[in-house]
Amino acid sequence: MTLSVNSDTSSSSPPVLEWKFSQVFGDKFPGEDVQDIDIISAIDFDKNGDHLAVGDRGGRIVIFQKKGGKHDAVKFTSRDELEQLDYAVSKHPEFEFKTEFQSHEPEFDYLKSIEIEEKINKVRWCATPNGALFILSANNKTIKLWKVKDQEVKSVKEMDTRQSVSSENSLLAETSFINGQNTNFADGHSLEWTGNKENGVSSYNGDQNKIASLEDATIARCRRVYAHAHDFNVNSISVNSDWETFLSADDLRINLWNLEISNQCFNIIDMKPVNMEDLIEVITVAEFHPFHCNLLAYSSSRGFIRLVDMRQSAICDHNARILKDEESSGPKSFFNEISASITDMKFANDGRHILTRDYMNLKLWDMNMESSPVATYRVHENLRPKLCDLYNSDSIFDKFECCLSEDSLNFATGSYSNHLRVFSYGSGKEEGLTIEAARKPNRKHNAQTTSRARRSSLSNLARGFYRQGNDNHGAGSNEVSYDFNSKVLHMAWHPTTNLIACGAGNSLFMYYA
Repeated sequence: MTLSVNSDTSSSSPPVLEWKFSQVFGDKFPGEDVQDIDIISAIDFDKNGDHLAVGDRGGRIVIFQKKGGKHDAVKFTSRDELEQLDYAVSKHPEFEFKTEFQSHEPEFDYLKSIEIEEKINKVRWCATPNGALFILSANNKTIKLWKVKDQEVKSVKEMDTRQSVSSENSLLAETSFINGQNTNFADGHSLEWTGNKENGVSSYNGDQNKIASLEDATIARCRRVYAHAHDFNVNSISVNSDWETFLSADDLRINLWNLEISNQCFNIIDMKPVNMEDLIEVITVAEFHPFHCNLLAYSSSRGFIRLVDMRQSAICDHNARILKDEESSGPKSFFNEISASITDMKFANDGRHILTRDYMNLKLWDMNMESSPVATYRVHENLRPKLCDLYNSDSIFDKFECCLSEDSLNFATGSYSNHLRVFSYGSGKEEGLTIEAARKPNRKHNAQTTSRARRSSLSNLARGFYRQGNDNHGAGSNEVSYDFNSKVLHMAWHPTTNLIACGAGNSLFMYYA
C-alpha cells in the first residue's frame, strides 16, 4: 500500500467507516469509586490479534484472548452447522479474560532517595514459540520479560475420612465408571483409591486424606529482568522485527538489548550534553521499523522525527534523517513549543509512513518527505486559546497515543471527555469522527482524587460483560466543552481488522467497523 500525495482524493476516497460498540471490560458500577491503581496505562495487541495485553497503574498486566472461532468449532459441529456459522465467524473478533499477574512492585531507590512506582508504562509482545506467550513490560526503571503459558496444575484438596461412606452409587460413579477399577473396602471409614494422574483423573490415598486432580491454569513466570540501564524514566520499548533484540528509551538515551542477555546492553543514542544547561530537547518516543531490523525512528520534544540506520555507525547520534514540519517553524510562543512535543509515534504497515501525535495535531509523514507531513488532522485546535490554563493545570503535558489501521488509511487518537477521534485519509472530512467511550454521555466526573489503595484482589478488568453501548457519533465542532478529568490516552488498533481497543479510566472499551 502506498499513499499518493498528488492523487485525486475524490476518485479514490476510502469508504467512511461506521463504528459500533463491541465490548467493555471493567466498567464502573454506579456509585463505585475508581482507584488510581486500576487506571489503564498501556495497551497492545499481539501480531496476530489473538491476544490483547493491558497494563495499569498498579503494576498489573491483564491478558485477554480472542474467543474461539471456526477452528475451535470444527471439533464439535457438523458441516451443515459450520456453513450456517460462516457469517457469525466472519464478524469482528470478541475477547474474553485469560489471566492477570503482578508485573512490577513499588521500589525505592536509596541512592537517589526516590520512589519508583509500579505503574506499567509500556507493554510489547514478543515472538510466541511453542505455544507460549512472551511479553515485555516496563515501568519507569525496569523492564521484564514474562512467559505466559497454559499448563496443567495439580490441585490438592483435603478430605474428611472420619465420615463413613454410605453411598455405593457415589463410589461407583467416581471409581468404577471413571477409573474403570474395582473398589476395595478396608473398613467402613476408609478406602484405597488410585487413579491415573497423567490423564487428569483424580486420585485418593486413604493414608494422606487428600484428593489430587489436574486442572488447566495459565501461569506467568518472569524470565528476564533488564534493570539499572536508565537514569531517567523509560518512555518507550520496541521489539525488533528479528524478534531477537529490542530497544528501550528514556529522555536522553536509547539502549539496544538482546532478549536472552539481561545484564548487558548497548547505548546507541545519547543526547545528554556535557553541560545540562545546553539541553534543548529530549527523546519522547522510539520505535523500530516494522520489517527492516536495521532502521529505527525516534521523536523529540521539539516535534522532530529522526530516522536512524544502525548499519552506518555504532553510535547513531548524528547519522539521521530528520523529518520536521517547516510550515509550522515560524514564530512560536512558549506554550506552542510545549504543545509541539510528540507524545506517540507509530510506523504504518507499509514501512514508509509514520503517524505521530502531539498535543494539538495528528500528523501522517512520508519517510521520503523531510519538510512537511503528508496530512495534518486538527484534534485540539479549539483549545489553542486555553493553552495558558492548560499549562497551569498540567493538562498540556498529557501524553495522548495514536494508532492506525492495517491498510494505513484510517487513524485514531484520544481526547478529553473520554472521546475517541477517528480520521480517514482522503475522505475529505478533516474533522474526523468522534466516539464517546462512556456509559452515560454527559456524566459528571468527581475531580476529587480517591485514596491510593495498595492492592485489589482482582483487577476490575476481569469484570467483562456486554451491554448496549453508547454509539454516540458526531463530527467535531469548534465549540466543545471538555471534561479534562476524563480522557482517552491509551489505545491500540487490531492488526488484521477494524477494531479499536481504548482505555478510559479503569475501563477497556472496544469498537469495531
